[in-house]
Order: sequence, then C-alpha cells, then structure tokens
Amino acid sequence: MNTPNTSPDTAARAFFQALHQAFDQTLVAYQGQPAWLEALLSQAFDSFQGNLAAQCDGEPPLACHRGCDSCCTLRVSATAPEVLLVARFLRAVQPRLLERGIDLVGRLREANARTQGLSEAERVALRQPCPFVAQGVCVVYGVRPLACRGHASHDVVACRQAAAGEVAQVPYSQGHWMVRSLVQNALQSALRESGRAWASYELNHALCLALDDAQAEAAWLAGADPLAAAALPEAAAEAPEMARVFDQLKPTAAQ
Repeated sequence: MNTPNTSPDTAARAFFQALHQAFDQTLVAYQGQPAWLEALLSQAFDSFQGNLAAQCDGEPPLACHRGCDSCCTLRVSATAPEVLLVARFLRAVQPRLLERGIDLVGRLREANARTQGLSEAERVALRQPCPFVAQGVCVVYGVRPLACRGHASHDVVACRQAAAGEVAQVPYSQGHWMVRSLVQNALQSALRESGRAWASYELNHALCLALDDAQAEAAWLAGADPLAAAALPEAAAEAPEMARVFDQLKPTAAQ
C-alpha cells in the first residue's frame, strides 16, 4: 500500500480506489451467481491480510493468540455481506452441531436477547461473551467480520482489564486498524455505488434477522435493507458525512 516515494495519504487514497474498483467488478461479474458472497468477501479478507505486514512494520509483537478471547465481549459491527456470509455458514453447520448437542443458533439468540439495543459502553459493562466462542476458540473464525480481524492488541493484560471495565483503552495495532478501516470503507462505498444497503449493523441482532428471513439475501441484493432494525445508530448518524467522503474518494471514470 505504501512505498518510499508515496505519502501515506496518497497511498491510502490509491488503495481505497483500487479496492473500490475491484469490489465493483466483482459485484458485476458475479451478479446472479450464488458464489457472489464468497467472492466479494474473499477479496475483502485477502486484501486485509495481504496488506498487514507492510503497515504493521515496526510495531511491537501482537499479544493475540489462539485461545485468547478477552475482546470477545465487545460489540461487533459488520456490513450486510459479512452478516449474510456468517448466516450462510450457520445454516450449513447448525444441523451437524445439533447432532452433537451444540445449538449455536440458540446461543446466538440468547446472547442477542441480552444485548440487543445496548450501546458500546453498556455492552462492555454487561460482559456478555460472544456466542461463537467455545473454550477460547471462535467457531466462525473463517468467516468472522473485518471488525474482528482488525481488532489486535499488543498487551493481553490491558485487554483483560478493558474487558473488566478497569481501563478504557488498550495499546492496539494501528496497522490492523488502518487496513481494516480502508478495506471496510472501500467495500461500503462500492455497495453504496451499486445501490445496495451499506450500513454498519450490530452482528448478533443482524444475524438473527438474516436467519429468520429466508429471503434476506435476495432482498438485500435487490436493494432493500432487511437488516435495517440492527443498524448501529451512531453509524447511521455519520452516514451523510461518510457518503460525502466516499464521493470525494471514489475512483472516476478516467481512473
């Protein structure tokens, strides 16, 4: 993303525009095909992962490791495609898990009943565990949203203290945060350009809505917003400004 002869702002803008164009092309190329969702989000997740090393160069080592779920009580935001991908995954694995006595969707609904409508601060204070974490392992790890992928810390003790409400900030990876923001914003900008709902949703609530509506994916592709009830209020308030910035940053026909 960044080169010695390119300023950070210029490089970030170029990265945003290139991703926007790539997402545009994928949405068109896979229109009407069941694989559109996997293609679009594989592109997003690969772009995120592929740009981390350069942007995190010089940062302290990450404290995140398998089995650490200190941050998994935080509220998770996600775009509609991310929600729909996790919903597809849950529908696919739920029958097999039920045979083993694991009701993952039931755990999701129980968690959502406790957290629906809570603010970020209220969610932290509640300390409600993510329904998808079992013995410190994320069951939906392969399809987890960008928000989860981009939340990375340099201090596990600070993470535990933050989860307990003892501190407000943790030393997070700025590289992870920046790449996640650029990828997610480029995705949202492309979704907006395509005429689809591009809001940020609270993951648990949005998943319940998607699982309860067999036509949610088709409705979203047609331009409706079947997840609207789960939209984050603060993100909705910022939407006009985000749209203005997207219009300034998006690639032009000449590009």
